[in-house]
Amino acid sequence: MHLVYPLVLAVLLFAIGLYGVLARRNAVLVLMSVELMLNAVNINLVAFDMWLRDTLHAGQALTLFVITIAAAEIGLGLAIVLMVFRNRATSNVSELRDLAEPGTGERGKARKTRKTGSRRIKSEAA
Repeated sequence: MHLVYPLVLAVLLFAIGLYGVLARRNAVLVLMSVELMLNAVNINLVAFDMWLRDTLHAGQALTLFVITIAAAEIGLGLAIVLMVFRNRATSNVSELRDLAEPGTGERGKARKTRKTGSRRIKSEAA
């Protein structure tokens, strides 16, 4: 088996995933792009395992481990996105930047938010 074909496929998948992470703002699409990048790494692991003719097949075993961890990661990530969507009514990553530091909004200003019904009212702190 030629090593070039799986490596080209892995590079293309990784590049598409990287583009998705950098260009997309929807949190679900960002998670899907991260999974695409992990699958590109898995293709590399299996390709190099077959090319090196490892008798223990460590590359394939590591690939199964990465798939298991990726499944747990996507489940946890989607649960977090779902809870944020229920609270904020958006899954846009750009609008969720204030989750990094509690109490600060855009440009470092402190912001108070009070919830009324299904809407949120935002007021700037003086």
